[in-house]
Amino acid sequence: MIPKEGKNIFKLEKLPTGWKACLLNQAVKINGGSQPPKTSFKSEPEDGYVRLVQIRDYKSDRYRTYVPEKSTKKFCTAEDIMIGRYGPPVFQILRGIAGAYNVALMKTEPLFNLDRDYLFYLLCSLPLQNFVIENSKRTSGQTGVNLKLLNSCIVPLPPLATQKKIAAILDAADEHRTKTAALIDQYTALSQSLFLEMFGDPVKNEKGWEVKELVDLTSKIGSGATPRGGKESYKEEGISLIRSLNIYDNRFKYKKLAFIDDVQAKKLSNVEVQEGDVLFNITGASICRCTIVPNDVLPARVNQHVSILRPKVELLNRHYLNYLLVSGNTKLHLLGIGSSGGAIMEAITKETLQNFKTLLPPIILQNQFAERVQAIEVQKKQAEDTLVKAEELFQSLLQRAFKGELM
Repeated sequence: MIPKEGKNIFKLEKLPTGWKACLLNQAVKINGGSQPPKTSFKSEPEDGYVRLVQIRDYKSDRYRTYVPEKSTKKFCTAEDIMIGRYGPPVFQILRGIAGAYNVALMKTEPLFNLDRDYLFYLLCSLPLQNFVIENSKRTSGQTGVNLKLLNSCIVPLPPLATQKKIAAILDAADEHRTKTAALIDQYTALSQSLFLEMFGDPVKNEKGWEVKELVDLTSKIGSGATPRGGKESYKEEGISLIRSLNIYDNRFKYKKLAFIDDVQAKKLSNVEVQEGDVLFNITGASICRCTIVPNDVLPARVNQHVSILRPKVELLNRHYLNYLLVSGNTKLHLLGIGSSGGAIMEAITKETLQNFKTLLPPIILQNQFAERVQAIEVQKKQAEDTLVKAEELFQSLLQRAFKGELM
């Protein structure tokens, strides 16, 4: 029987035999974390100390922090399913680290026969993710999970044995997409390694390459604008308007690509994108992301958050420039982070790009790099296409799983 009260986000109508449905808080208790004082933080483990688990720790061990075990009562195991309370991105579902969790995390505690893996995938499902994210509220300048609404969601609960079978199917699909994503990372690392092998560190310039300002190596450096009316003025089709959300390192994201009409495009004629242009994000959270424009989005313009870099082909290969700009040390240099520390810049100005000291190996060597890296990119693109299909399969299985269509 499906509860009359609550949010039926899974659109449950008739449940399979043996299945139940209930509010999330009837199946799971969600416990908030605590925040020990920063004065007690240590960067290395000591007797009587425990790791302080923070959202960022699930991506990197770079910021490991330890606190006195007696300073908190909120602990989690590596098997516990954790919820990222604040964002962006809000409502991340995490697991794999043991310690004392801070206020930005919440721990799930199953109240009865509920398989942890089943719960993990339930929380990761698009209906639940979309509902929570769309209804998240801002607290002290941060977007946070609306716990009351989350607890009011109606969730499907099959028998425990069925939960385990569903989780096993989803585990296999998840492993496939995870391995594919790891393969893409390997191709990325291979390309970066090739760059360093051929040209060395672009900031240190150990190989002693000639250095010139980027303005002398390009025929255009410039950003665009948003048409009058903003998002409301975008069209269903027409000329592409490339925004910062489309630009990733060595990758163009087609999702949410905007379009404008000929009249709007004419007003942005000075930022017409041409084949082979390098696109560079100059503001916001995605600052310094960089890629080469794909031909299939042309004709196109860019908005004010994206700069066009048009190399003089006889001097500067676009693939070489792209990898030069996505190099970790180059990014740090452009962001203004020196060896003595400093604040990250919020914007890269046109003048900064024009004056950027660019390593200039012989064009023959740049072209050799381009040929080799494009061969890697072909393999990487195949893996990316596989990942898209793996993600689609995984999401399809998720949707079917909670409707009882997998068993």
